[in-house]
Amino acid sequence: MSRRVFSCLALLLAARGLDAQGRALRIEDYYRLQTAGSPVISPDARWVAFPVTSRVESNNTEPSEVWLVPTDGSRPAQRVSPQGVDAGAIQWTDAGMLRFGEGTRGWTVDPANPASAVEAARSAPRRGGNGGEVTLVAPAGGLTAILRAITPARRDRTFASDFERRHEERFKGVQFDWLDFQRDGQPFPVPNRADPSVAPPQEVFVTGPGGERQLTRLGLRPAGLQWNRAGTALLFTADTAYRNERKYGGPAVYVVTTDGNVRMLTNAPDYSHTGASFSPDGRLVLYTRQLTTDAVIARRLNHGGPTDLVVRPVDGGPERVLTANWDYLPTQPSWSPDGRHVYFMGGVGGTTHLFRVAVAGGEVEPVTTGERRVNGLSFDKAYTMIAYTVGQIEAPSDVFVARADGTGERRLTSLHAEFTREVALSKAARLQFTSKDGTPVEGWLMYPHGYRPDGQRYPLVVSNHGGPHSADGYAFDFKSQYFAANGYFVLKVNFRSSTGYGEKFLWGTWGAWGDRDGEDVMAGVDYAIANYPIDRSRVATIGHSYGGFMTNWLITQYPDRFAAAIPGAGIVNWVSDYGTADIARTKETEFFGAPWEEMAREVMMRQSPLTYAGRVRTPTLFVHGEVDQRVPYSEAEQMYVALKKNGVPAKMIQYADMPHSISGSWNQVHRAMNELRWLDQYMKGGNTQ
Repeated sequence: MSRRVFSCLALLLAARGLDAQGRALRIEDYYRLQTAGSPVISPDARWVAFPVTSRVESNNTEPSEVWLVPTDGSRPAQRVSPQGVDAGAIQWTDAGMLRFGEGTRGWTVDPANPASAVEAARSAPRRGGNGGEVTLVAPAGGLTAILRAITPARRDRTFASDFERRHEERFKGVQFDWLDFQRDGQPFPVPNRADPSVAPPQEVFVTGPGGERQLTRLGLRPAGLQWNRAGTALLFTADTAYRNERKYGGPAVYVVTTDGNVRMLTNAPDYSHTGASFSPDGRLVLYTRQLTTDAVIARRLNHGGPTDLVVRPVDGGPERVLTANWDYLPTQPSWSPDGRHVYFMGGVGGTTHLFRVAVAGGEVEPVTTGERRVNGLSFDKAYTMIAYTVGQIEAPSDVFVARADGTGERRLTSLHAEFTREVALSKAARLQFTSKDGTPVEGWLMYPHGYRPDGQRYPLVVSNHGGPHSADGYAFDFKSQYFAANGYFVLKVNFRSSTGYGEKFLWGTWGAWGDRDGEDVMAGVDYAIANYPIDRSRVATIGHSYGGFMTNWLITQYPDRFAAAIPGAGIVNWVSDYGTADIARTKETEFFGAPWEEMAREVMMRQSPLTYAGRVRTPTLFVHGEVDQRVPYSEAEQMYVALKKNGVPAKMIQYADMPHSISGSWNQVHRAMNELRWLDQYMKGGNTQ
């Protein structure tokens, strides 16, 4: 076949539709898809081990297996964990042996002989809890650091009489007198972190040939304890305000030598310092620095502070900000073995990639590139090779490797090849448009299955991300694919406050959540309608968490634009949310205070969808977890009652025992089916039975 004939055939297929081959995705396929987790490359760069997670309908579990594949691609990936074992905690020994475990059971595998799994009992991880210890052997040997809790003596409760004791013992309920009493997904009430018996101070000890010595007497709780390569000093972060329940705190960086000389390396109370690490030669310390929440509140700023990677000499010299000219959020920093560069991950737009910056100074350089998300990245010991998964909209992730400079990329797995041959997953067009005030905005529009540019118009589902400081982009989303498979365009917009577009964009909704970001979403809707065959009378808005708030906001501010709405765990009343949710700080910063402060109260009421509930005409399905403490169930209940009072069709689905993230395969499938049923009813006139 000539190149010209082939090109004409391709154009003909495109004209007929995007999904020329394969059936539509079905809800039952949820249990067929597997997920490749973060790959871990071996120290010698010859092997990659990674978890593969499945979903089991019969018992609502998501077990993981450990798989192994050579980096040269000379043979296919294979499972090395025993059949039926829910394995995890993958790690490589310095000798190149693979280890993983399940609870107190552990296995060791020689990668050259994958069938050689040897089981041995292993001790549970030692995490340095209330009375536990963390031990850390120095690289040069000879000394071991110990992080030990200094637990106060227990005080038994006394009673004035046996009568009093009996009635106290009969009490059914909870009692608490501390501020930080709830945390989403944790038992209620959360133990009091200001109580020394709950969160005792921890001190650093060292033991060796000369016996054991106590190195610190700070009365704090060190985190990230690590040795320098010479075994002469230890590094950690600790927060002096960890017992102050009215402060959000800000850890500082400390160095302690083996002779007990303790120094606070960072003395900047308005900044939080996290993830500290020694350079390979031990002369510099790398950490992430960010303005504290307390500082933002105290200064009444109209923006948050930048997040930067910083290096500082161990001897206490001046800081050097490595990412001062990089307008994004660096994460997971690590030193190159020669100490000349710092590698880190970062999101730019809808992508996620590996970057590096020279410690001596200079611009940030991209290592990986492309319209995709690079996730779960790991290096070999010499930093010659990287392993990672690649996120795409039209397919689940697979495992890749490349040289440490990003060249020579090789795909190692095709876990979903059979599935994607059978099922035609939807692709997405990247959209670039301007908002009402002229701000450039990015979005993605997934095509409906079997799309044909033949004059018919399709319904549109607008899916809003959570956060708000997060971002949509190149990632596989089963539910969006499910909606597309059932005939819907699906639009995702990275509205103002999304990460990956610089600080001005990130803080662009400060004091006015819903305003500019809502305009961004509507600009995306209008752009999609103007450029694609979308029926403007059949548009729905959905989302979870901040996406739930956005959905509630849109149907109050644009009441004639949406035919259906599905807010999941969405706030409607910022005043009630302030005292009933587990995170007051978002209101104290971005809403300028607490409800008893006039300015903050005015902002909260102005930006509360409940204030405008009388405008709503959109049939709305509310989805919420019963024990959600991030966005309490009462938020959905308030809006549900308002709509019912006003004669607007509304329905509530409350998931029993579920926190903010409604988890479990049974719940996810049930939710997707019922959300599609709601969309079909009000967008296609479908049957709800």
